[in-house]
Amino acid sequence: MKSEPIATEISLEKPYEWTGLRSDFATEGDDATARVNNDTALEHGLERAISALTHDQHADGYWCYELEADCTIPAEYILMMHFMDEIDAPLQERLARYLRRHQNEDGGWPLFEGGPADISCTVKAYYALKLAGDLPDAPHMRRARDCVLAAGGAARANVFTRIALAQFGQVPWRAVPFTPIEVMLFPRWFAFHLSKVAYWSRTVMVPLLILCSLKRMARNPHGIGVRELFITAPEEETDYFPVRSAANRVLIRLDAVGRRAERFIPRWLRRRAIARGEAWFTARLNGHGGLGAIFPAMVNAYEALDCLGYPADHPYRRTAREAIDKLLIEHADEAYCQPCVSPVWDSVLAALALQETGQARAIDAAERALQWLAGEQLLDAPGDWREQHPTLPGGGWAFQFRNDYYPDLDDTGAVGWAMYRSADARYTEARERAARWVAGMQSSNGGYGAFDADNTHDYLNEIPFADHGALLDPPTADVSARCAILLNYASRENPAYREPLSRVLEYLYAQQEEDGAWFGRWGTNYIYGTWSVLAALEVCGVDPQHPAIRRAVAWLKRAQRTDGGWGETNLSYFEPELRGQADASTSFHTAWALLGLMAAGEAHAPEARRGIDHLLATQDTEGLWHEPQFSAPGFPRVFYLKYHGYSKYFPLWALARYRTLTGSAA
Repeated sequence: MKSEPIATEISLEKPYEWTGLRSDFATEGDDATARVNNDTALEHGLERAISALTHDQHADGYWCYELEADCTIPAEYILMMHFMDEIDAPLQERLARYLRRHQNEDGGWPLFEGGPADISCTVKAYYALKLAGDLPDAPHMRRARDCVLAAGGAARANVFTRIALAQFGQVPWRAVPFTPIEVMLFPRWFAFHLSKVAYWSRTVMVPLLILCSLKRMARNPHGIGVRELFITAPEEETDYFPVRSAANRVLIRLDAVGRRAERFIPRWLRRRAIARGEAWFTARLNGHGGLGAIFPAMVNAYEALDCLGYPADHPYRRTAREAIDKLLIEHADEAYCQPCVSPVWDSVLAALALQETGQARAIDAAERALQWLAGEQLLDAPGDWREQHPTLPGGGWAFQFRNDYYPDLDDTGAVGWAMYRSADARYTEARERAARWVAGMQSSNGGYGAFDADNTHDYLNEIPFADHGALLDPPTADVSARCAILLNYASRENPAYREPLSRVLEYLYAQQEEDGAWFGRWGTNYIYGTWSVLAALEVCGVDPQHPAIRRAVAWLKRAQRTDGGWGETNLSYFEPELRGQADASTSFHTAWALLGLMAAGEAHAPEARRGIDHLLATQDTEGLWHEPQFSAPGFPRVFYLKYHGYSKYFPLWALARYRTLTGSAA
């Protein structure tokens, strides 16, 4: 097996002003001078990037960068304030400024920077601004309204938007799927059961089922509505559920039957189901981490607690609201709300980048991060994953500061990777526990989902509630790649891990697309997926001449842009033929492509040199990179994210890796 080399320490005595790498040496006599200049540029670029990253490290050892989503989240925060009649006017105005600034020229709001208008996001943003006091005749509101009407009106918005509209009395309850709380009483063998959907679906659904079953209405103290967003009057609209497939047609009809039968549900049965749902979500309130540690679930829980009669000063209510407010990012004149926080993910990726540099202070910062991470490992905490694996010892990490019920495989694989690279004996037990947990969470096809094994009940994505198509957590190549890295390291010490490692590698080979790329479920998109798998194949000692690796290398080289960088639009989730394409290069896509090429033995390729040139040419004087593009899907085609840390640690990682593999020669 190949080991991963670590560079020697960087030592710089004075700052350097970047003037560009030379990739075309004019004469043999110029070569030595160009090489010295290139080496100096790379060294100083690395030094600035290290300084910038270590400057952001928290005193406790972790990193936690902003995690920005589309305007649905800040809009929902305003809706929540009016739902509860808990309106903070100054905060509301700062949120409204953020919404106005992110409106497209066509009047709508996109799911990601530079994307087309999305009707559901636009309806919520418009409603939030109207609640915040924007007049419907204001130019930006007229443009938003025209955008919604041109897309078919608010009746065409998604299920979650229509549920919010029903709660505010803007559509009848028949406009939303039949979501009875009695599903809490279904046995595990039934076609629908909470354990059969993803963790994020469970945590969002349970309190929402209570709200919808009790038909809880928003307080809406100012009585503001948005009937102007409908082409047909909401009470006259008959087409709230466009048919997506033959199976969906059948389930829509069953949904209608269930709605008509709801009045026959005995009151005692409903009370029992509500009590079951209440017990389920209150057990998972997760302190100041919030239910599921994700904003939609937290808001539903907060509103459900009020609906169930918990007073405002009850510890559950108070803590639930504090958890929500911890997600706010407030600036002097505007604010937005994050969907969650990412300290474990940010910290381990920053640590991996710093480890690659070999620089003493960088290694020290990485070690402090690993020490913090060691204390965050979830060992004996309860978790939904234990329903499938009751005898499996814990050993995973969550994504957030606290999310005890829901450790994830991706973070765990990455933390284990960094701990094995550290080789510090203090992490021996932690990484062994992580490897054992990962091996035990393998799906039957050899791959790994993010939070559960075999969460592949595809028929559930056909139910009317699941029009977002993201109800499940099936295995994916990117998560599986991180798990393969951890299993490979563990197998060097314990042969028992070779069998699950072999199975996950077979899964990864099977997932490769015909053109050589791999799909990226948790990062945009095929460039991310391809880097993830190539990194795993390198650590696992796969020959760089393996046909799968050569196909991936060829695809990455074809995807390189004329400026030397790489980029990929989030539209590739809608149109796969756009994979590896974008209007502009980004630092993180360029870093992923470079890391992928270098993992495949292409460090000396001209494409790698041009990519490094691009990174150094776009680095600012503080050692960082900045771009507006969103870097990942929360749910492909539905919800997207901008990890603010991706432009800080991934370019550094690529520069350091290049220096390691080329002996400081650019």
